[in-house]
Amino acid sequence: MCRTVKLIIDLLRMNSLKEFIDTYKDYPKKGIEFKDVLGIIQEPRIFKELILKMSSSQIIKNAEAIISIDARGFIFGSAISLQASKPMIVARKPGKLPGDLFKEDYSLEYGENSLSVQKKALQKYNSYAIVDDLLATGGTVNCVKKLIEGNDKKVAGLLVVVELLKLEGRLKLNVPIESVIKIWTKYF
Repeated sequence: MCRTVKLIIDLLRMNSLKEFIDTYKDYPKKGIEFKDVLGIIQEPRIFKELILKMSSSQIIKNAEAIISIDARGFIFGSAISLQASKPMIVARKPGKLPGDLFKEDYSLEYGENSLSVQKKALQKYNSYAIVDDLLATGGTVNCVKKLIEGNDKKVAGLLVVVELLKLEGRLKLNVPIESVIKIWTKYF
């Protein structure tokens, strides 16, 4: 099969992922349209195709390890880690990790939060692919990026299932970014 035909087939398959993404209006607060990717993992064949695609990303290949963001990023990061044979560490919300931690605060569209990474885990590797379910304004990813770079480590890039283009999170991050699905919407 020629490369162009294969690319078109892959694009059609990945475009069908949109039907497995539900939108919840006014969640977690009024005015937000939350994009929920959990429907994808309820379809094993679709989920497998997605993980195979994401695992073959150049961003993953260029990283020594994966860092997944709490909590939906864990689902995709774990599967990619297994498929790509790369170690995975986690960036967790407050009170979720034991041991000595690196912590960074950040702002969301609907509040404030922080993420932590275990110092021991971050010290093991020099370059990381950040994996999450969705890129909106870039605040959460930027927090993880600061945690990594603040410890003299490299961010190989960001890999997400969905990118909300209208929120322009990509413009706030100076790293390679790959998103499987791009949605033009005001909300997330």
